[in-house]
Amino acid sequence: MATFRKRLHEIIFEADTKAGKAFDVALLIAIVISVIVVMLESVRALDIQYAEEFDTLEWVFTFLFTSEYVLRIYVTNKPLKYIFSFFGIIDFLSIIPSYLSLFVGGAESLLVIRSLRLLRVFRVLKLSRYVGESNQLVSALIASRRKILVFLFAVLAVTIVMGTAMYMIEGRTNGFDSIPHSIYWAIVTLTTVGYGDISPHTWAGQLLASIIMILGYGIIAVPTGIVTSEMTKPNSINNTEVCHNCGEDKHIDKSKFCRECGHLL
Repeated sequence: MATFRKRLHEIIFEADTKAGKAFDVALLIAIVISVIVVMLESVRALDIQYAEEFDTLEWVFTFLFTSEYVLRIYVTNKPLKYIFSFFGIIDFLSIIPSYLSLFVGGAESLLVIRSLRLLRVFRVLKLSRYVGESNQLVSALIASRRKILVFLFAVLAVTIVMGTAMYMIEGRTNGFDSIPHSIYWAIVTLTTVGYGDISPHTWAGQLLASIIMILGYGIIAVPTGIVTSEMTKPNSINNTEVCHNCGEDKHIDKSKFCRECGHLL
């Protein structure tokens, strides 16, 4: 039985074996199709015409993902670690809406049921588990979080100053009726979105707006550079080995023992 669980663990949690790759590919296809079904179901004409087919497909996917969720809990030695992990929560959110909809009855609750069922789109987040490069991206984002936070605070300070300055220059007569509203305009302008709902009318306001626009082009590139610099650093954690004993998945390539508990991989 222990050997069977270990084999099942390798298939479900790792992608180095043929069976593991096949499992990942099959699950990827199922996730993509299930998300497409959810999106198509939101099209009223299609929902009316194919309501029964959509329902059948949804319960097939619900059963499939429920089985996967239960198996993941079964094969790991520390089920609570998986259940409360990021992917464990995503897996739970991807199946629970269908079951909750069974207990919400009455015509007045149809909108609530629909909202719950829309949570199935969380399945798209399951995709990142099967894309190896996502680990590198997540690691880069975590490593650069302090720099990005400092950058965001700097941008926030700039928008507050610029918004306040625009409020003083343009004033209520030109649509800048409060500092918060002016800060909103500064954010929209700095990010080069430009809704056009309010705009400066005086030459001083237009000059300030031009400075913010030019500044915006430079600011947009900063977070990209921060994350890219982290991604280009050497990273030896690039395998798919998951410890059967503790569930640790960040191991140096070709490791034979778990970096967390020392268990044989």
